[in-house]
Amino acid sequence: MRVKKKQAIVLIFLTGCMLLGYWLWLSLRTVEIVAVHEDGNHASVLVKAFPVTDKGKISWWLKNKDMIKDKYNIPKLSSSGNFTIVFWDFGDGYKEEGKYDRRCFSDMKTKANCIAKNRVFSVETGRGSDILFTVSDAIYIMKKNGELIKNKYK
Repeated sequence: MRVKKKQAIVLIFLTGCMLLGYWLWLSLRTVEIVAVHEDGNHASVLVKAFPVTDKGKISWWLKNKDMIKDKYNIPKLSSSGNFTIVFWDFGDGYKEEGKYDRRCFSDMKTKANCIAKNRVFSVETGRGSDILFTVSDAIYIMKKNGELIKNKYK
C-alpha cells in the first residue's frame, strides 16, 4: 500500500513539474510579428507566439508599442484621433478564402490572402484618451492616469 502512495505522489509531482515547465515555455516565447495589413486607421497584425494571459498581452503591448510605431508606423489615427489594432494568431498561415469564416486582406493580390479568424488581442481608443484592450472574455480600460479597469463580458 505504501509503495502505491509513493508512486502516486511521484506521479503527481512529475505532472506538476511538466505543467509548470510548459507554462514557463509558453510565457517566455518571443512574439513574432509575421505581417501587418492596414485599412485606414485600422490595422491587422498577424502574430505567432502571442502571450497567453491578459496581463501578458497588455504588458507586451505597453513594452512594444513604441517599436511597433517606429517599425510599422501604426497606429495611424483617424481625423477624430481614433485607432484600432487587432492582433490575429497567424496559425497555419495564409489560405484561400474557402467556405470557412476567414479574415481576408484586400491589400494582397494572391488567392491565399486569408487567415483563420482567431483574434487574440486588440487595442483601440475609447472615450477621451482611454485605451481599450480587448481579450477573449473582457475589455480592459486604461485611463489617462494609467489605472486599468477590467470589464467582463456578460
